[in-house]
Amino acid sequence: MNSVKHPHHLHFLYTLTAVLVLLLLASCMPTEDKAKQKDKLAAEVTSSKHELIFVTHNGPATYYLNGDNQFAGIEYDLATLFVKDYAPEYRIKFLLVNSISDVIPTLLKGKATIAAANLSITHLRKELVQFAKPYQETQQQLIYNSESDINPKRLRSEKDLTSIADKKIAVPEGTSFAERLSKIQKELPTLHWQALKHTNSESLLDEVAGGVLDFTVADSHLVSVMQNYYPNLAVAMPLGEPEKIAWAMPKNADPALVIKVNAFFDTIHKNGTLRNLIDRYYGHAKRLNTMDITNFLKLSHSLLPKCTRLFKQAQEETGLDWRLLAAVSYRESHWDTFNTSPTGVRGLMMLTESTADLMGVTDRLDPKQSIPAGAKYIIKMINTLPARIPEPDRTYMALAAYNIGYAHLEDARVLAKRLNLNPDSWADVKKTLVLLTNPEYYSTVKYGYASGGAPVIFVESIRSYQRILERYQPSHSPDYNNFKIASR
Repeated sequence: MNSVKHPHHLHFLYTLTAVLVLLLLASCMPTEDKAKQKDKLAAEVTSSKHELIFVTHNGPATYYLNGDNQFAGIEYDLATLFVKDYAPEYRIKFLLVNSISDVIPTLLKGKATIAAANLSITHLRKELVQFAKPYQETQQQLIYNSESDINPKRLRSEKDLTSIADKKIAVPEGTSFAERLSKIQKELPTLHWQALKHTNSESLLDEVAGGVLDFTVADSHLVSVMQNYYPNLAVAMPLGEPEKIAWAMPKNADPALVIKVNAFFDTIHKNGTLRNLIDRYYGHAKRLNTMDITNFLKLSHSLLPKCTRLFKQAQEETGLDWRLLAAVSYRESHWDTFNTSPTGVRGLMMLTESTADLMGVTDRLDPKQSIPAGAKYIIKMINTLPARIPEPDRTYMALAAYNIGYAHLEDARVLAKRLNLNPDSWADVKKTLVLLTNPEYYSTVKYGYASGGAPVIFVESIRSYQRILERYQPSHSPDYNNFKIASR
């Protein structure tokens, strides 16, 4: 178990235990990025008063280091936002445990104030702790490998689980999944499964994808993310009813703190902040189908290496992550240097003639010209947007403008404001972009009709492709002192 402590401006300190935990869970990540994470996480922990301690565990649905080597995860974002807005007198501290089974015991021992660990509200847990107002809903799903000989058609209800009694099934110990399987086993005593210590759902999904396990049970929102990395992960059936996810606190927690926590979740639910956060982590996850992902992974091994150096050079010139640029290029051309559309856009970045002229490109089929030009044009869109729009919404909107044109993006932002949505939030603007095909709406804006669904698909696909590349491709960290970075 490991404690992480930092001042309010979020300078984090980690102990070596957290390093080992993270490296274990990130075993499939590039060696270069593992070394960076180890350097970032290894540090001494000092004592301090006025701490708000959040116990959590490492994983894509909780708390992790992202492709930019920055702290991320919906629980991380929620915790830091809560302290910033509702408890600024406290220093925030994260206590990382080895597995979800350690979360509630750590809370009950008084070593943490709040459990922010993607916890489902269950009857057993409610006997031990009190839950704050829920912020997300999920569904337990039985997951198998679609490339195996398992026939999911035999699994229509929980009673049919007797047909897989001879299969290898495992879930993390102390989870709602173990609780659910225990309940099922009382009705179906021939069903056998394992509750494993010191593991998590992500690791077990890895094992199912690799053919080590036949089945595991995981939350639907995590499954949707992991299917982007492993297209052979498939849902056999849902288990039980949908469950709510919430923070947990001891039953004797400070009543004033409980009130603050519930007020916080009320506020972010009403003002759209929660919707934006959920969209940030899961909004793109179901955009790609199995064929999309399979083709992308195949071409990332065959075609991407031929132009990786050019994407990294474009990063050095603009500061945009090379994996984002590669994702844009794949969505545009499937990394086909000679790709030409019926409308006349051409090359790896599928530049129009007018954009090519604007960016000084003389040959759109030359990757040495088209890749940096596309990157600089994205920067141009980023810089054109109002400065108040935060990241990552800013980049998402810039990509939408790259696809549909800045004028139509602004029309969508105008509609968002009229409809009492947030024009600076991608989660809201993507709702109004699709309205640009409806005469009731496009007749009221300056630039009229546009195929507004196209940029939404464009952006969400790129988000998914970028996440896949971040999982399998190392980041690029040049010495920026040696390069001129485009103004952002």
